[in-house]
Amino acid sequence: MNPVLRGESPSVEQRSGIPFPDADLFCFAALLPPPERARLAELHAYLQEQVRPVVTPYWNREEFPSHLLPGLAAHGLGELELSGASRLFRGLAYAEVARADVSLSALVGIHNELIVDLIDALGSAEQKNRWLPELRRFRALGAFALTEPEHGSDIAGGLATTATRDGDEWVLTGTKRWIGAGTIADLAIVWARDTADGKVKGFLVETDRPGWTATRIEHKIGLRIMQNADIVLDEVRIPAAAALPGAQDFAAANVMLRNSRAWVGWQAAGVQLAIFDVARDYALARKQFGRPLARFQLVQEPLARILGNATAALGLMAQIARLQEGGGFDMPHAALAKATTTSLARESAALGRNLLGGNGVVTDHEMAKLFNDVEILYTYEGTYEINALIVGRAVTGVSAFV
Repeated sequence: MNPVLRGESPSVEQRSGIPFPDADLFCFAALLPPPERARLAELHAYLQEQVRPVVTPYWNREEFPSHLLPGLAAHGLGELELSGASRLFRGLAYAEVARADVSLSALVGIHNELIVDLIDALGSAEQKNRWLPELRRFRALGAFALTEPEHGSDIAGGLATTATRDGDEWVLTGTKRWIGAGTIADLAIVWARDTADGKVKGFLVETDRPGWTATRIEHKIGLRIMQNADIVLDEVRIPAAAALPGAQDFAAANVMLRNSRAWVGWQAAGVQLAIFDVARDYALARKQFGRPLARFQLVQEPLARILGNATAALGLMAQIARLQEGGGFDMPHAALAKATTTSLARESAALGRNLLGGNGVVTDHEMAKLFNDVEILYTYEGTYEINALIVGRAVTGVSAFV
């Protein structure tokens, strides 16, 4: 296969003479048809050359680099789920964004899986016409407001935010927490319990409406570019037409959560490619005892283990993409993929951080940033334990949930 389509560059080969300079050792990108392969190579080059080199200072300051949005849009990252591309391409694209920066991959994934795709699937014609053109070009940003301060894993039964019909309006009251892009979003998909029938429903809420307050959550150890927020809805009034016609019970949200768990699996695969990139380059450049670290057995072994973990994660996710294309994809598949790939990523991040020694605890060499971002992947979109219990219920027929 053309080396360029595997993400290789002449500069890497000329510098190191490495037979396998790219972390995609098993060439999963080669499974794509040629047009998608070329598109993925272009995306890889853009992200590695234009995004990865500039994001760390924003991560350190917990700031969002809004100037990158037009470039992300120009490469189709605002409309991946509406692009008609194969599931494998979309997954590998998510992985490439995570390979450049995990925070931005969180924004891109939530934007596509939980905002754009949801409005396209569950919204009215008016809602689609109003929002999708802007969202697809990142001229508008959305937030998915489901989790609450007192309800995370038990949100399906415990959701406390209420929606009350009052004539031609809905009145929303409650609080939300950990809402990605909550302070910079133009609209939010808010999940609230209808006080009339007790069902959890979805509503499109413009964030400039009276009664909406968003406060950024500070001092996170990872995903520091992503602007997570606490949201207060103090009798926020929205038109009756703002209710999502296809989101009249929690089952609609559950379908989207299933898809987003799979997307986190691609994030976990992508961040491991980044961990390998950083660790291998450091091992080749850094010298101790008069020779490169790469010549030591205790360095080559963790490099091989990181690559093995990344390859296992890519293989698992490639199979998830096949199941999604064939219609056999369900929540246990997503839960097992999310739990397994993020667990592997956690091991890879620890190995990578250790390999860099003291330089692994500062973001100057990227590894500390990756190490901390992986901790968030391991926890969000369902903790490892919750996803393990979903799988356990599927394979035993017995629920371990209360």
